[in-house]
Amino acid sequence: MTLKADSLSQTSTRCYENSIQIDASATIVEQCFTDLDLMHRWLNPALSCRPIGDWSTEIGARSRFTIAIPLLRPSLYSTVVERSPGMIVWEFTGFFLGRDQWECRPNAIGTQLINRFSFAIPNPLIRFGFDTFAARITQADMQRQLRRLKAIAEREYLLTH
Repeated sequence: MTLKADSLSQTSTRCYENSIQIDASATIVEQCFTDLDLMHRWLNPALSCRPIGDWSTEIGARSRFTIAIPLLRPSLYSTVVERSPGMIVWEFTGFFLGRDQWECRPNAIGTQLINRFSFAIPNPLIRFGFDTFAARITQADMQRQLRRLKAIAEREYLLTH
C-alpha cells in the first residue's frame, strides 16, 4: 500500500492518494466500490452512504455520505461526474468540496486499486478542526478501508473462480 499526501496551503486543495495491490480481477474490485451492499462492508462503520433516488453509479447519480458524529451528523452530497469501466469519480459538496476517484488498473497479478481523495475545506473553523483533529485519522482510515476492500474483493474472487 502506498500513501501520497500533499497540502499546498491552508486554503488550497489537498490530495490524499492511496493504492493497494489486490489479488482479484478488476471486475470484482470494481464491484466492491459500485455495489452498495459490498461498499457498506468496507466503509468505515461511522460512515454511511445512502442514495438520493435509486442507487446508481452512472453519471449524474446522487448520494449522501453521513458521518456518525454525535449531535452533528455532517453530510457530504455526492454526484457521479466521471465513469468508465474500472473507474468512478464522485464530486461532493458539504463541509468539504472535492472529488473522490477510484480506479482499477489490471496487472499480471491482479488489480492495482488507486483511491484519490482531493478536497478543499472552505470554512476556516472546520478547516482548523480538520487539521487539528482529523487529518491524520482520515489518512489512516483511508488505508484501513483499502485493506478491508482488498479482503472483500479477494474473498469474492475466490467464490466466483
